Amino acid sequence: MNVLPITGLPVGKVSAAVLVCGDPERAQQIVGFLNDAKTLSQQREYHAYSGDHKGQQVTVCSHGVGSPGAAIAFEELIAAGAKRIIRVGTCGGFRQDLQPGSIVIATAAVQNTGYGRETVPIGYPAVADMALTLALEATAVQHQLQTASGIVLTRDNFYAGVPTRNIPDYKVLAAANVLAVEMECAALFIVGALRQVQTAAVLAVDGNVLQTAESMQSYQPHRKQVKTAVSQAIQIALDTVILN
Repeated sequence: MNVLPITGLPVGKVSAAVLVCGDPERAQQIVGFLNDAKTLSQQREYHAYSGDHKGQQVTVCSHGVGSPGAAIAFEELIAAGAKRIIRVGTCGGFRQDLQPGSIVIATAAVQNTGYGRETVPIGYPAVADMALTLALEATAVQHQLQTASGIVLTRDNFYAGVPTRNIPDYKVLAAANVLAVEMECAALFIVGALRQVQTAAVLAVDGNVLQTAESMQSYQPHRKQVKTAVSQAIQIALDTVILN
């Protein structure tokens, strides 16, 4: 069996429909929605499974935190057979109404990553697949769930470092109607565009960045409303990714 070097994914065993997430535990949570799930690989942070959702095979894979490692997962998933990839993750809201428990559908990502600068020309847009994104929105409506669709910021560092001119001003981005910040969507959208694979993302808001202290002492991503939003995002993504 041909196995890919970093993720350990077996070529030809990955479904066309794929859900990705950062946390291996969240991957197991997604697997809980599938029938007859089997483990494909468990290597480094990349834990992959396949199972049945409403008669369609779906692969689930964790990608860890940050663009470079996540991009490896996306590249190798595609090499192993993926055709549609939806990221189910979390994000920090910018807008006042995007509080913990809200759901964001990312239409594009502002790039502030080393991965993006090394992979595509400066100014290259990181854009989700339009058809798959519209399908996410339609599925959310069918589930009677309110979502906000728009641009997110993808950046590399989680904790604040020494202020430099490269650090984006969150208030400026909020004024430009960037909805939220996270760490992997730009990489997903770039890989999808380069490899001609559909990509999209649905994100649960786990905090509001403009209302959180720099010390991060008030950041609590495991609150009940966040867990509920993650579960809802999973269901939206699963019902969307199986659509042809």
